[in-house]
Amino acid sequence: MKKLLTVMLVVGSLLMTSETFAQAGFRLGVKGGLNFASLQTDVSTDGSTGYHAGAFATIKITKFAIQPEILYSTQTNELNFAQVQELRTSYVNIPVMVKFYLIQGINLQAGPQFGFTTLSEVKNLSTDNTEDLKDELSGSDVSLAFGAGVDLPFGLSVTARYNLGLSDIAADYDIVDIGAASDEQLKNQVFQVSVGYAFIKTD
Repeated sequence: MKKLLTVMLVVGSLLMTSETFAQAGFRLGVKGGLNFASLQTDVSTDGSTGYHAGAFATIKITKFAIQPEILYSTQTNELNFAQVQELRTSYVNIPVMVKFYLIQGINLQAGPQFGFTTLSEVKNLSTDNTEDLKDELSGSDVSLAFGAGVDLPFGLSVTARYNLGLSDIAADYDIVDIGAASDEQLKNQVFQVSVGYAFIKTD
């Protein structure tokens, strides 16, 4: 009797697993779009428009999916400290999004994003002098990303996403040198609009 129950449980598990993976889907593609960057700080800043571009993979099972990405992202902000400065940064970002599908490809998404700095520099807009800050600002950035998107026919997708910076990118830098207070924090905040295309699609 115990053997029969064990066999039935194993068979049932296999059937459930087969049904689950039969509903699974996979997409591999490229994406890109615009960044609208700003900084969370106590002083006045003016964000600017940048861009992001890279690749994504989506593994979907029923109504949920995991979507890791790798993106190159440019983010520029004008800092209104004692002198007007333009902080230019760029990152290689790796968001890992969990997506929940509603109807007809519409989805909500959220997840962590890990960034690695490729450019950090500040330009004095009065003197036109530029200073390299790559060795002084943080070499990494951690954000919480959330947003919504829609998967369209023919492998196309559209996404709107907000990245809320959790890391103080000025934690190791004496930003008094650029006119800020000694306890000033700088945290990235980026709104993104993206268009993607999946050149491999099995869903």
